[in-house]
Amino acid sequence: MPFLETAFGKWMMTFTMAMVPVLELRGAIPMGIAAGLPPAAACVTAILGNLLPVPLIMLLARRVMDWLRGTAFFGPRIRWLERRAHLKGRIVRKYRLMGLVILVAIPLPGTGAWTGALVASVLDIRMRNAVPAIFLGLVIAGMLITFLTMGVIRLF
Repeated sequence: MPFLETAFGKWMMTFTMAMVPVLELRGAIPMGIAAGLPPAAACVTAILGNLLPVPLIMLLARRVMDWLRGTAFFGPRIRWLERRAHLKGRIVRKYRLMGLVILVAIPLPGTGAWTGALVASVLDIRMRNAVPAIFLGLVIAGMLITFLTMGVIRLF
């Protein structure tokens, strides 16, 4: 029996896919459900997988960006990324933690836990405040994606 056909394999695939930037839980939940996980299990697994890299991103993002900013190749790219984070962070600056929840909860490209962690890091939001806000945003986004996925499945 191949690994991905086992229940643990399906769970690990969903968990790992949720950690990948851009895909995050928006891609992991439909994939987990399509693989045969119950919708609630796919949702919880994707939320946990998507939340796992957040503290690491917040701890290392500033240090890595400061280090790379000094290089000729990465310097302009880091400045572009910071400008983008500041643009995404307008709603977060205005509403603080509720803005961070909204940024993460909207299941569109360019939003999610990775972007939320980067914005929180750039805006110097403390981790003890940012992680619960990002978690709440992930729960909202996870429920939305699960309901949308189940609605699409029922159509076919």
